[in-house]
Amino acid sequence: MAPQIPADAVVEAASAVAAAAPAIAPPNGMGCKDALAPAITVVSKQTVRPSGASAAVGDLRLSVSDMPMLSCHYIQKGLFFPPPPPGVTMSSLVSTLAASLSRALGVFPALAGRLVTLDDDSIVIRSNGGGDAAVEFHHAVAPGLSLGDFLVPGADVPTRLTNSLFPMDRTVSYGGHARPLTSFQLTVLGDGAVFVGLVANHAVVDGTSFWHFFNTWAGLCRGAPDIREPDFRRDFFGDSTAVLRFPGGVGPAVTFDADAPLRERIVHFSAAAIRELKATANNGQKRTGQLQEDSEINGKATHDAREISSFQSLCAHIWRAVTRARRTLAPDTATTFRMAVNCRHRLRPAISPVYFGNAIQSVSTTATVADLASNDLGWAAGKLHATVAAHGDGAIRRAAAEWEAAPRCFPLGNPDGAALTMGSSPRFPMYDGNDFGWGRALAVRSGRANKFDGKMSAFPGQAGDGSVDVEVCLAPDTMACLLRDEEFLQYVSTPPAP
Repeated sequence: MAPQIPADAVVEAASAVAAAAPAIAPPNGMGCKDALAPAITVVSKQTVRPSGASAAVGDLRLSVSDMPMLSCHYIQKGLFFPPPPPGVTMSSLVSTLAASLSRALGVFPALAGRLVTLDDDSIVIRSNGGGDAAVEFHHAVAPGLSLGDFLVPGADVPTRLTNSLFPMDRTVSYGGHARPLTSFQLTVLGDGAVFVGLVANHAVVDGTSFWHFFNTWAGLCRGAPDIREPDFRRDFFGDSTAVLRFPGGVGPAVTFDADAPLRERIVHFSAAAIRELKATANNGQKRTGQLQEDSEINGKATHDAREISSFQSLCAHIWRAVTRARRTLAPDTATTFRMAVNCRHRLRPAISPVYFGNAIQSVSTTATVADLASNDLGWAAGKLHATVAAHGDGAIRRAAAEWEAAPRCFPLGNPDGAALTMGSSPRFPMYDGNDFGWGRALAVRSGRANKFDGKMSAFPGQAGDGSVDVEVCLAPDTMACLLRDEEFLQYVSTPPAP
């Protein structure tokens, strides 16, 4: 177990660099009096290399699911934790985390590698040999900030604070040719609470692999006996010869306006509210008979084709509410709800659940503004359900073949102002398995990577009771309308204190 960090130790570590540290902008809602908010200051950086690496994995070729993500920002996710137990010094905490990180990289050596473009324009992850097989571990302090400055019930996320919890901000994944594929930051707050942030190249990992690594690191730190090793076999369309070319080695930019104004809020849905949404959606489907129609269209009556899931019901609720909040959309405007589908268990034969890399595809459901307004929750949820249920082995292979015929970067964003994109998943083990040795995490937060109007991310509730937190990013006017929508808010509640 890692030992509480004395407050004077935090202040002492910060004082050496305080004079040179730039002040960051205040949290949302701070007045001019508080304009000079205490800085989050990086006080040390160290290079961490894999230790005890298992068998060499060799070059790992980017797959048809990896290459489209080269234009996306690195993933930025992390966890707030309570103060470690009394007795742990800051230096020992940093040392323990860095040592266990080195061991975790030994299990996942690809995450300490670099991207390399070969003569045939294929791109590989190279993790063996050379001095580049390493990552950076940053140690930061914020002596004037406490957990309460970041976790503010009923308020927007203080993004100008949370953005400083992550290194390599706004790095595009193609940049992994010259920069580390992962980077890490421990931030110690003035009240002793800590944040552990991980940044990972999105052309190298999807959410499943991201949290698999995070779990492995935490498990090694706390001394867990069992570690699930990743599967590095390239068996997700590994025989594809398609390449995505970048003439002159000039990498892509993100496909959305990363500087557009946004509001961001964490919206909590209790387990009871989600059960109610699911029951409402399925009752509506039984009345209209749409579930039976969908099962016939899909050619089989599976469990998926018979019942709308909790998550599909929640997504439909959000889709309808955000569309109402976008007041300027014409009734005949086509709206789109996109979500990522994990293909590991959908392929036939299935690939390993611990397959390392991206094994995801984006699926889209469309409906006009008028149809979403005139039909009920069950109708919208049924459309989402039908899209997901239809995305089996055949659909996955067709989508891969279409990409191979015309390789391109993934068009992330909301160009017509009528789309929503749901990322992440409440099934990811963000709290379960991520105890570093001094207790369960208190909250998940992300940086500003890959955020635009209409971007949503779903997290499991901290209590582990089936509740869900949705990180909502919207244009300011749309967010203001959403937060006045009683039909939407009737299912929203304040999360219990961790």
